[in-house]
Amino acid sequence: MKLTDFDYNLRKDLIAQFPLEKRDRSRLLILDREDKSITHKKFHNIVDYFNPGDLLILNNTKVILARLFGFRKKTGGKVEALLLERIGNRRFRALIKPLKRLKINEEVRVNNNGLTFKLIDYNKRIIEFNKKDILGKLNDIGHVPLPQYIKREDSLLDRTRYQTVYAKREGAVAAPTAGLHFTDTLLKKIKKIGVNIAFITLHVGYPTFAPIKKEDISNHKMEREYFEIPKATIKLIKETKNNSQKIFAVGTTTCRALEANRDKILNLTIADDGIKGYTDLFIYPPFKFRVVDSLITNFHLPKSTLFVLVSAFAGLKNIKKAYQEAIVNRYRFFSYGDATLVL
Repeated sequence: MKLTDFDYNLRKDLIAQFPLEKRDRSRLLILDREDKSITHKKFHNIVDYFNPGDLLILNNTKVILARLFGFRKKTGGKVEALLLERIGNRRFRALIKPLKRLKINEEVRVNNNGLTFKLIDYNKRIIEFNKKDILGKLNDIGHVPLPQYIKREDSLLDRTRYQTVYAKREGAVAAPTAGLHFTDTLLKKIKKIGVNIAFITLHVGYPTFAPIKKEDISNHKMEREYFEIPKATIKLIKETKNNSQKIFAVGTTTCRALEANRDKILNLTIADDGIKGYTDLFIYPPFKFRVVDSLITNFHLPKSTLFVLVSAFAGLKNIKKAYQEAIVNRYRFFSYGDATLVL
């Protein structure tokens, strides 16, 4: 399929710049793949779409304050770095702006306490800090890595709201945004009706939001992202499947982690520590989903890997119809926007 097949027009005023006051009061568009119907609800109404014995799977990754601002020591020019992956005690792979102006081994001052970094590999975008334990310092020197389409600086509010209420495992540089709508109270209500709740971890990184540059999407190669699927989650998946109940995946990241390991999950005896490793799975039509029955997700950028995944799950024609209806009804789009439930 062609990349242009996954394009759509969106007015900029529909891109959410701030979170709603209450997480679960966002809007929810329900797309039923069987009868092609579209229903409009509030997110807290999602309780009505579960049955006892269903399984809700969440991604418990936690966003780190991975965005750093500094100044070139020699010229005073501003430099921005987004830490993507730790590859040593002091080294990280990073996105850097403006990369072309920064010379190899040129120092960038991050704060007034002597912390600096320098670019040591241009092609691999590797930077090296002059001090250790950078992750431990991020709460003091880092900023929330808000997406570029949010046209403002991050605030203290973003430190909590660009994070799910169940975030636990530090390592993401972008939030698994479908989970932002859940509250502790809503999760308790879901559990009370007999729904099981389980977790996986997939540290959301640059591969998730990297642009597709190939017109033939089958030629797009995703970089790897780290994941963990605990044995307890795998056990619940098998029990749910055996009982002919439904598995609800919260977010494309959860969906990718599960489907990338579907053979192991469904067919093999799992070690005590579950399944862990890296996945570079790119899901596009006509992918056959074997683990996930229903998908809870936000509205995604046109021509993105996320929109392509949702199109594979819901059907391209169905999802385009749903998105157009959402635009007409002025839904809020992207990270701080509203949600969809694909049944």
